[in-house]
Amino acid sequence: MEAVIIDSGGANLASLQFALERLGVRAAVTSDVRAIAAAARVLLPGVGSAEDAMQRLRRARVAQLLPTLRQPVLGICLGMQLLFEHSAEGMTECLGVLPGAVRRMQPARGRPVPHMGWNQLTGSRQDPLLEGIDPGEYFYFVHGYAVPVSEVTIAHVHYGEAVSAVVRRDNFWGTQFHPERSASAGARLLGNFLKLT
Repeated sequence: MEAVIIDSGGANLASLQFALERLGVRAAVTSDVRAIAAAARVLLPGVGSAEDAMQRLRRARVAQLLPTLRQPVLGICLGMQLLFEHSAEGMTECLGVLPGAVRRMQPARGRPVPHMGWNQLTGSRQDPLLEGIDPGEYFYFVHGYAVPVSEVTIAHVHYGEAVSAVVRRDNFWGTQFHPERSASAGARLLGNFLKLT
């Protein structure tokens, strides 16, 4: 398979499938470890609770497989957060592929949590995932937990504070936003991911 989408139980699985189909790629949704290991590219989406998603991945033995993958892997929204070591959501132990912990976002006047809607990327570092994406491009976010900016951050977003919007270590990338809901900029990012080898 050119790409597979890991069945993490999130509600955005079909919209991600459709986004990939518009780019000419049919991606199966699966939790079969053999199919995931054999795929050229792997997408880990997620919507909902970190604790529930990790339990689902562990039951399917996907949690043990994921850190060993050598092909390009893209975590999306909760899927990005699961790549880190821990999440404050349920004090959950995550996959540990990326260093650091996911924190609860703090609401403030005029800045509700969850952070929901369009926001601009800033501070982008050069990376093939972001090729052709202009500085200040808008992407669609829906999240109540976030990862502080760190050495794995390649782009961040401001929502009261700077938080990681795109991260990378080796063959693992993550986006806090939903590229499948982010119009032409999101399609460009997914297209870039599909070109990674």
